[in-house]
Amino acid sequence: MELKFSLDDIKEIATRFWKVAGDTKVFAFHGEMGVGKTTFIHALCDVKAVKDAVTSPTFSIINEYSYTENGIDRKIFHLDLYRLKNEEEAIRAGMEDCLYGDNICLVEWPDRAPGIFPPGTRHIYIEIADSASRKLRTDDKIS
Repeated sequence: MELKFSLDDIKEIATRFWKVAGDTKVFAFHGEMGVGKTTFIHALCDVKAVKDAVTSPTFSIINEYSYTENGIDRKIFHLDLYRLKNEEEAIRAGMEDCLYGDNICLVEWPDRAPGIFPPGTRHIYIEIADSASRKLRTDDKIS
């Protein structure tokens, strides 16, 4: 599956993304620096109507956002592995607790610690299509 999107239609793409996410809890976002991983994750959080400010967790490593779904309070963990060197550092940072819990996890720079991800992690690849748009690619079908 491959979709092209711009800032004008990013929320529509994020809405479609959640509709087909199913029971998947962990999403690993791949892409070069500045490609728009955090921007897309922000759109995903907007669709879920998170109550917190969505920011890049580059320095905090893990951000926690709250939202309500069907009257139930839930959490999204936004993880950024960019500053980590390996799986050991990720484990020490508490990432396994997030990844293996019952909350949604949106992870940037998953290649820094590929061995910590649970089975069923959905990998999403974002790349620049042109100056105003991005390409989102995954093996899953989002229509």
